[in-house]
This record gives sequence, structure tokens and C-alpha cells, in this order.
Amino acid sequence: MSTNNVLVVAEHLDGQLKRISFECVTAAAEIAGSLGGQVQAMVLGTSLPAALAEQLGQAGAQTVFTADDGSLQDYAPERFAQVVADTVRRADPAVVLFGATARGRDLAPRVAAKLGVGLASDCTGFAVKDGRLVITRPMYAGKAIAQVALQSSPQMATVRPNIFPPAEVAPDRQEATIEPVAVGEIAAGAVVEEFQAKGGDRPELTEANIIVSGGRGMGGPENYVVIEALADALGAAVGASRAAVDAGWRPHSDQVGQTGKTVSPSLYVACGISGAIQHLAGMRTSKVIVAINKDADAPIFKVADYGIVGDLFDVVPALREAIRELND
Repeated sequence: MSTNNVLVVAEHLDGQLKRISFECVTAAAEIAGSLGGQVQAMVLGTSLPAALAEQLGQAGAQTVFTADDGSLQDYAPERFAQVVADTVRRADPAVVLFGATARGRDLAPRVAAKLGVGLASDCTGFAVKDGRLVITRPMYAGKAIAQVALQSSPQMATVRPNIFPPAEVAPDRQEATIEPVAVGEIAAGAVVEEFQAKGGDRPELTEANIIVSGGRGMGGPENYVVIEALADALGAAVGASRAAVDAGWRPHSDQVGQTGKTVSPSLYVACGISGAIQHLAGMRTSKVIVAINKDADAPIFKVADYGIVGDLFDVVPALREAIRELND
């Protein structure tokens, strides 16, 4: 019989926990409070800094499982999935949460398959009814919001970034119990030979608090300097529509939409984007949407909180200068 605990599989990069890990802890605390259980966390890697487990504990995790092994230096799907699945069997939680990030979307279904349980993906809300999770998640390209329940145990879900506030790290909080995880021999079908990080100082698209995106209205790749300047003034990430990516103006890693990345920033600025349903599916849960387009009938204005009908090459530089003046 499983416990009433909730386990968060945390992510980290360059010795720092990613924001989504703290957001998952917030979601886990809400669920655990309703179930009468505790928050647990797990972190995997090589030569893990002690601060990772400490911060998870200070954020609210009562127990932190640490899988520290040389074979976990780089993300290898088969290896990570096996270690997480073994830890879930050991901890026996009622609920397991992952971030709906590039890694979480790859890892969570592998773990679910190993455990023979169901998985709800890209979730935006949780409630507990009769001891079971009721999960809120968008469906059909965001046209419908569904509430689903998982009958298998443990109940597993991935959490959409920027939906839950990150758990506050409180240094005076009681220290978490650290439980090392033994990593045995695991045959890996794929071996990571090299990891190439994307350059630049801008935040990662799915975790960015502010995103400035450009579409077909940008006219060409050379014109993205206009919205890049606005993004830098805002401390924002740069995104793109599928039309811009298909045209070769931006890399696929910048694509927002049904066939790209799903984002939920506090502010989304759409420049020269008409608002095809595929694009709206990836950004309509943004807290505030600003649309800039010459076409007053563009579908993007139907979901925008603020709309500016005008030439983006006039509007965006004016916005950038206004922001710079406010920051000076």
C-alpha cells in the first residue's frame, strides 16, 4: 500500500536547481496537504553539490533522495528512467511529479512505462477528491480544459512551467532527511557522446517569465534584431511562430506552438504573429498577452489582453525606448 507522500523529480543545471523544480515542490505541497502526506524530492547527477538537497529541503521537501553516480553525469534516458523507477518503488509515494520540460517530457513516460502506470502530461492544476488526484490539463490544442483522474498508483503527472509559484527557500526550515540511492549496473541503449549548450544570456524559453515572439510579419531573419533588442530590455526570451521557423528565420528550439514549445510566461508579446490555432495552443495560458499586428482582424487579438494595431517596426522600437527610460 502506497504512502500519502508526493515525490518531485527535480532538475538542475550547472549546479543550480531549475525554477521548475521549486514550482513542482509548490504543487506537491498542495497535494500532500490534502492527502495528509509529506513532500519528497529526488535529484540525480554526478558529484552533486550538497546545496541541491539542502535547497530542496529548505523549499519544503521532508525527504530528499540523491542518486549520485558517475554514470549519471549526462542525461541518458534508459539509465535515468531505471534509477527513478527504482526509487519510486522504494519510496512508494502516492503521487510523482515531473516538470513538463524537454527532459521531463522524455523521462516521465519512460518511468510510467517501467512502473506500468498512467501519466497525465502538461498539467495546470491539481485537486484531491476521495483520496485521488483530479488533474486539470489543456486538450485539443487548448480548445478544451479537461479534468482527468488517474486510477493507477502511483499517480504521475508533468507540471507545466510558470503555472505554480516557485516554493520559497527558507534557510530556517527544518533540514530534510537525505537518503542516498544506490545505482546499479544499467545497460544503456544510447550513450551520450557530447552535450552542446545553447549560447546566449537569455532565459530558457519554457521557463522564461517574459517572452517576445516574432512571426511571419518580421519579414526575414535579419529583422529579428528589433525584437531581440526589446527582449534584452525586458530580460526576456525570444520565441517564434511556426511560419518563421519553417521559413528558416529561427531555429526550431525557438518555436512556440502545438508542434513547438508550450509556454506560460507572465508576459507574452506577439509581434507580427497572426494567431493560428497551432500557435495559440502553445501560449494562450500566458498571464498577460500583448499583440502587435498591422491587421486589425488578426485572430491573435481575440486572446490578447492588450492589442496594438500598427507596424511592429515602429511600435517595438518605441516600446524598447520607453522601457529603457523607465529602467534608467
